Amino acid sequence: MKRNLVLGVLLVALLILPRLASPYYTTLVLPAFAYGIALLGLNLLFGYTGLLSFGHAMFVGIGAYATAVMTSKLGIRSLEVVLLTAGISATAIAIPVGLLSVRYVRIFFGMLTLAFGMLFHSFLFKFYDITGGDSGIRVVRPTLLGMEHAELDKTSYLIGPYYYYCLVLLIAAGFVMWRIVHSPFGLHLRALRENPRKAEYLGVSVHRFRLGAFLISAFYCGIGGALLAIPTGLADPELAYWTHSGHMIFMMLLGGFANFFGPILGAFSFILLQDQLMSATQYWRFFMGVVLLLMVILFPRGLMGLATDLSARLFSRKSGS
Repeated sequence: MKRNLVLGVLLVALLILPRLASPYYTTLVLPAFAYGIALLGLNLLFGYTGLLSFGHAMFVGIGAYATAVMTSKLGIRSLEVVLLTAGISATAIAIPVGLLSVRYVRIFFGMLTLAFGMLFHSFLFKFYDITGGDSGIRVVRPTLLGMEHAELDKTSYLIGPYYYYCLVLLIAAGFVMWRIVHSPFGLHLRALRENPRKAEYLGVSVHRFRLGAFLISAFYCGIGGALLAIPTGLADPELAYWTHSGHMIFMMLLGGFANFFGPILGAFSFILLQDQLMSATQYWRFFMGVVLLLMVILFPRGLMGLATDLSARLFSRKSGS
């Protein structure tokens, strides 16, 4: 009940944010929507399956480049078609990568995904005629539900119809992922995370379920990559760089990967924290590292775990009084 109340309040806050906040802070929320969707997929792989990928930025990059090719090269501007293509493209590349990677666990899985991600980044960077090299590929403004919104300038488009489109998409993606993790498939993933040998002994196909989680996570990251590229108007090779995967892992740790909503909270917190630190000091990377260090040592369950503990203590004090 309390969780539903908090979610309702947060949803109302996001709905009225464009009317209360400046355009700058409203557009700052857009990448948080995109990362929220991508992290829902990544956390299915890590939080529920127990596999930590250091190369999932590759699938974010695939989604971004699929969006760029569709809108600027092929002239397909329907965002619904673009998002579906971005997700399918990321999933298609994830099939051979996952078939090899899910045979391994722990650091071996992480290093394999990192290697594939670095190969893909090198491809984007070196094959200039195909990918545009370090200049990337331009992304043309897509239509939303068939409407062009040509009367709106870029800022009005982003803080208006595109903002609410992304919000609805995040809610829909979250609902689908909630059903996945609470389905028999999700229960199997948690069993594999806790004791893969015992699960295999009981007849669970370990590699098949891990591959399924890997493909779903890639699809979500492809959608997130598409949404990331549209506000900037560019698909850039740095979206697929391994440090971008590190940022996504940072977001999961910051929000708390043990909680379903933790990665989404981590995405919003990371974007806002990074913006404030960058505007305050040129040593913002140092302070981001300090924040990560403190979170891992003092609050290993992230901000969501911290909020849960504080609310439990507050509730117990009220009950005692």
